Amino acid sequence: MKELIIATKNSGKMKDFKSLFEPLGIKVSSLLDVAEPIEDIEETGTTFEENAAIKAEAICAKFNVPVIADDSGIEIDALNGAPGVYSARYAGEDKDDQANYEKVLAEMSNVADAERTGRFVCVLALARPNKQTIFERGECEGMIAREPVGEHGFGYDPIFYPEASEKSMAQLTPVEKNRISHRRKALDKIERWVKEL
Repeated sequence: MKELIIATKNSGKMKDFKSLFEPLGIKVSSLLDVAEPIEDIEETGTTFEENAAIKAEAICAKFNVPVIADDSGIEIDALNGAPGVYSARYAGEDKDDQANYEKVLAEMSNVADAERTGRFVCVLALARPNKQTIFERGECEGMIAREPVGEHGFGYDPIFYPEASEKSMAQLTPVEKNRISHRRKALDKIERWVKEL
């Protein structure tokens, strides 16, 4: 495997992938680097795995090179696993982080502290031409706060306290977050696959 497309336009995610794969001699491109623009691919799956596969397989078919796509979100036990695959649009189609976590806090206003468990989930799909798609899943367990705290991160970070942490995900530095994050755990697993390939 000499080259790899990461199905993202997010520069923060690309830094993670480049630091992982470039030392292995693999050229890594994002959707912003490819020759022709990619329309947003509709994620019609009902699981993180299905959505990651839809993106990875569509782009792999178009360019005939290996592609990694991710789908991630937060699952909250008291909300029966919601927002789940709808995390980015939980409060509406415009993907408003603050509106999303405020909706979660409102829905959990009567949930006892001990029952405010949840996890961030990241599923990476590695699609390769004429081969079966590989999936790796990373999870970061924790608790849902009663109010947002912290300036870093994005999404649900201000209301999520990782297990055994006194700080919310949004109070951690990017380096601290990267050590424990769901994406890091999934990346570590996919790195093992790529080294074997």
